Amino acid sequence: MSDDGRTGTVRAVSRWQIVGLSINDVIGSGIYLLPATAAALLGPASLWAVLLAGFAVALLVLCYAQAASYFDQPGGGYLYAREAFGPFAGFEVGWMLLVTRISTAASLSNGLAEAVGLFWPAAREGAARVFVVAGSLGLLVLINVLGVRTAARAGVALAIGKLLPLLLFVVLGAFYVDPSLLRSDAPMPVDHLGEAALLLLFAYAGFENLPAAAGEYRNPRRDVPFALLTMIVLVTIIYFSVQLVALGTLPGIAQSTSPLAEASAQFGGTALALILTVGAAISILGTNSNTVMMGPRYLLALSQDGYGPRALSAIHPRFRTPARAVLLLGAIALVLALTGSFKQLALLSVVARLCTYIGTAVSVLVLQKRHRGREGALHLPGGPLIPLAAIALSLGLLASASAQNLIAAAIALAIGAVIYKFRRAPGA
Repeated sequence: MSDDGRTGTVRAVSRWQIVGLSINDVIGSGIYLLPATAAALLGPASLWAVLLAGFAVALLVLCYAQAASYFDQPGGGYLYAREAFGPFAGFEVGWMLLVTRISTAASLSNGLAEAVGLFWPAAREGAARVFVVAGSLGLLVLINVLGVRTAARAGVALAIGKLLPLLLFVVLGAFYVDPSLLRSDAPMPVDHLGEAALLLLFAYAGFENLPAAAGEYRNPRRDVPFALLTMIVLVTIIYFSVQLVALGTLPGIAQSTSPLAEASAQFGGTALALILTVGAAISILGTNSNTVMMGPRYLLALSQDGYGPRALSAIHPRFRTPARAVLLLGAIALVLALTGSFKQLALLSVVARLCTYIGTAVSVLVLQKRHRGREGALHLPGGPLIPLAAIALSLGLLASASAQNLIAAAIALAIGAVIYKFRRAPGA
């Protein structure tokens, strides 16, 4: 463990904790609905589409891994775009990331109340809902204020908690897979390929946030690339295995509203179905844990560069965390969650992520040349080929976004441009 001289934070998070955090950020509540939604769009071909999506996202993950191997500062996509193209481009990327993190925290808090409502119906409305939303956010804020080691341990514990039900589902369900359910004589539907591509590729989203807290990782230039590459392999295997068992054990899966729980009930009874239901709640809480951990690090990096109040740059003297940034993000997310205002911001999530992906992939083309001889940096095979393929993939997905998504993103970028004009001198 050592201090980071730039930020005043403490480098306390180990390599395998970073791996756990990366898995925690990617595997969320979506996996519990993905099998049915993917099957409805693509039929049995959804099994191979899940695998293909993992390979496609690996192009983006490789770009982030290479960029992360050049820096040990916090900021992630904001840092990469700023270093490659200057402060304005960097700020716009960081601003979009921050807005998305806040709306995600609010959305996941509401999703947790819905998930808890499956076994505690009162949690869906009234005082019980407020208790779940406010209580979960308050707990995560407290954990992240108390120290990055505490936050990392909580994140890893929640990652294990969300993986165990899925592994149980796969291991037990593998004995009951009916191969006939994995085949179809009907042609694969092509009307919704764009929608299916967005759904499947964004099932792997979240990895882009891992470098945000690089200032608190022990050896980020080495460990973040390792964690990202390990994550994409493990998550792809998990998604493929879950899709295989769900398709092979639940007839009519496309019409299911809770495919994993229903499939579990087919071969494991109500006990396994309840475990999967609880697992969904843990999965949401785990992803939100990462959101509350990573989001304030964007605030910290932006504030240290002169954007927003200087107070957000402050590091707690005892806990060595950006406590004010954590508290601010938690407070805004709570207001949005309880008022429902996050729904408007949620429109940004698709395009905001794509903007970040494009920004990082394009930045890698510049950073590859600038840091060509840097010792210990990751070198991608084919030079610019992988970043160019990642850019093409992101642009293709951007073309599939709705007009409403694009308009919301354009408005957010315009607001960001106005905020940028009020930048104060860093340290002032």
